[in-house]
Amino acid sequence: MRRRAVAAGGAVLVLLLAGCSDTGPSSEPPKGGQATTTVTVPTGPPAAAAAALGPTGPSTAKPCRGVAIPVGTDPQSVIDAAPKRSTFCFAKGVHRIKRAIQPRAGDTLSGPGAVLTGSVRLSGWKRSGAGWVVQGVLPAAYPLKGQCEDNQAKPCQRGEQVFVDGKHLTRVMGLGQLKAGTFFEDYAANEVYVGDDPGGSDVEMSRTQTAIEKSADNVTVTGLTIEHFASLPQGGALQVGTGWKVTANEVRWNHAVGIMVIEGDGAEVSRNTVADNGQLGIGQYKSAGVRITANLVTRNNTDGFWIADWESGGIKSTRSSGEVSGNDIVANLGIGMWSDIAEYDRRITGNRIRDNAADGIRYEISYQAVIDQNVVEHNGFGTGRGSGGTLWDGGGINVNTSSDVQVRGNLIQANRNGISLQSRTRGDGPRGTYVLSNVVIEGNSVVMDDATASTGVVENKGSPAKPGAVTFRRNSYQIAGQSADRFAYQGRTLTWSQWQQAGFDQDSVSS
Repeated sequence: MRRRAVAAGGAVLVLLLAGCSDTGPSSEPPKGGQATTTVTVPTGPPAAAAAALGPTGPSTAKPCRGVAIPVGTDPQSVIDAAPKRSTFCFAKGVHRIKRAIQPRAGDTLSGPGAVLTGSVRLSGWKRSGAGWVVQGVLPAAYPLKGQCEDNQAKPCQRGEQVFVDGKHLTRVMGLGQLKAGTFFEDYAANEVYVGDDPGGSDVEMSRTQTAIEKSADNVTVTGLTIEHFASLPQGGALQVGTGWKVTANEVRWNHAVGIMVIEGDGAEVSRNTVADNGQLGIGQYKSAGVRITANLVTRNNTDGFWIADWESGGIKSTRSSGEVSGNDIVANLGIGMWSDIAEYDRRITGNRIRDNAADGIRYEISYQAVIDQNVVEHNGFGTGRGSGGTLWDGGGINVNTSSDVQVRGNLIQANRNGISLQSRTRGDGPRGTYVLSNVVIEGNSVVMDDATASTGVVENKGSPAKPGAVTFRRNSYQIAGQSADRFAYQGRTLTWSQWQQAGFDQDSVSS
């Protein structure tokens, strides 16, 4: 039966259901012997919808008092000469980092107004055909990896980017493609070409791969701007280790990952602006109990990594646990928040995730998670390879072949799909076979407008979802259109009433 939802922000609709037993009776059975259960269905958005992130980045950092690192000085020589557990204050201005900084245990690296750059200035340009060329500035050839949106020419695999007066140029893969706003690098000849006259402009090329390495535990990094590092795919301009605190920085325009937590148990990443990085904003690998909170993660994947399925976009975590909360994850060219491969004890809560090209949230071949109180809007409309409108392509929230996952109390609004549950054959992990099981979708507000395809379950023939593997209950749906089949199960598209007859959302409402 279709029931009308009550439109009252922050309120709930209370239903009295006869014979419902999933939570037990709420009172003594009435006359006639049937128990009644009181259940609530959301009619307003979670608190995150009205929350404002507030300022992030170096403007929110405290002033630095400690050992000075002047502009033009090699930071490592200053660090090595100072007592352990020192605070180092980078002077305001541009610090050109020629080798990765290696802090010691307990050190603090700070400096509001300081910019750490991995770029070198390019000069000595000569006119050559349709462009201008400089020689002798590229590194030696190195092994390439990474999945690019263009999987033929593979432009995303090279790390050295070119900037003219701070503007990021677009890489082309052949000299014949050179035009205004682009650059071409010939590694065999050690030549860099630009399509615009560089005369009178400040031309820089990212060259150093890493700004700060995870060389010790319990390091603090705060107040810095970190930009133009030639980090290679899956590599971070800022590496984060065990017990690190990374707060109030701006990490931008680096080739691959902005901030990468690597075997960094207990690290905290908060109040940073992580924007315009070539592959991914924040990454996490083999790190337990990490807190990623109150960051602005936006416009990442500027260098052409595969939008739909290769670690591009906002935040990606693998084989890790911890909390991702209170972040604004906005307009990334990829997935907003992605947990993939053996994640566990994961909490994704209170984030505002919108306008990302692929899924808003993807939880894939992993275990035990709570995904709650998020606002997930307008995600999944990317048009790259592997993008599309089926539930196989994902949705606002996509749970892919994972177990013991609770999706509750979220606003999932106007995404390419609403909620996608996928059952595939994906092998075994450290906590057992990857399987879609014990997934509960509860208390969410799901708005499917005219551009939204559907919500439901899709499955491989070789790995059908077992009965009871997925529970939908106490959700509120707003569905545009009068007769569209907006739900899916066992290879069929279903109307609302057919969806309920299949055993889902029997105590939910639709309007």
